[in-house]
Amino acid sequence: MSTKPRIVLGIESSCDETAVALVASDRTILAQQVASQVAEHAPYGGVVPEIAARAHAEKLAPMLGSVMREAGLTLADCDAIAATAGPGLIGGVMVGLVTAKALAMASDTPLMAINHLEGHALSPRLADPALEFPYLLLLVSGGHCQILLVEGVGDYRRLATTIDDALGEAFDKSAKILGLGYPGGPALERLAKQGDPQAVPLPRPLAGSSEPHFSFAGLKSAVLRAKESGRHADADIAASFQQAAIDCLTDRLEHALDRIDPPPHLVVAGGVAANQSVRTALEGLASRRAMGFTAPPMALCTDNAAMIAWAGCERLPLGQFDRLDVAARPRWPLDPAAEPARGAGVKA
Repeated sequence: MSTKPRIVLGIESSCDETAVALVASDRTILAQQVASQVAEHAPYGGVVPEIAARAHAEKLAPMLGSVMREAGLTLADCDAIAATAGPGLIGGVMVGLVTAKALAMASDTPLMAINHLEGHALSPRLADPALEFPYLLLLVSGGHCQILLVEGVGDYRRLATTIDDALGEAFDKSAKILGLGYPGGPALERLAKQGDPQAVPLPRPLAGSSEPHFSFAGLKSAVLRAKESGRHADADIAASFQQAAIDCLTDRLEHALDRIDPPPHLVVAGGVAANQSVRTALEGLASRRAMGFTAPPMALCTDNAAMIAWAGCERLPLGQFDRLDVAARPRWPLDPAAEPARGAGVKA
């Protein structure tokens, strides 16, 4: 029986980064590229969906050819083609998924329509071969803030979600209030290093609450009031916001962990997982709880195609392929059976 690693081509286009990767089932990233759209969206202070979709359409085909050449492979060498099918900006998702469908049809290669959130959820296993199911996942990004029990491939139980803004969204909007430009999250993190995290009294929404969920809209509004007051240095506001956000994360995780016995391995994933202060705080929480802790490398935290290809590698032995008429989905919860959370802005 052949033990040759199987290879998956991954395509990611759910927001403002076009990404292509080739990943083998032995966890080798054979080649990958990510094309940022920061320059295209910076004049608008955020992502413009139409501009994002157009940029994906322009960049994707050349990137596919470049990644194949870098790896020295062709489509005939791929065991499957995996593409993000949602959730995300529907125009961009459609560009990537339609491209994957065309490649799958032309090469008679199986197609996998991957949930972007599943890509994030499984990405720590690409970096850490020792990470086994189940584990507790804090998924923090621009569009999502959730606590999930990851029990297996395709088996996710949502324990908490945000009832309004996601944490990455709150970082970006707070950065905009402080005039830090786009992308705001990394800029705010840099500014926070120069400030006093205790200087500005900011709220910790839902901290100590019996409700399991997150809320960051009020914290973002408090940042606006602090800025408008003129009483605080921007660096102090940034540092205080970041500390308040971290306090909310750790409080909500403690709430979830109090209801799980024995405590599982703790994992963080998503764009906000690239924030070093967030990582340090979560590592400290895991240490206090005598839990293992895993955070993917920085390159696997932000949107990338290696995580999409790896999700495909995880699905390969299970035979989880999709039909060519599979639809793109702007919304796609990992746990459709989760009890609805209150709030008009709930991110599923």
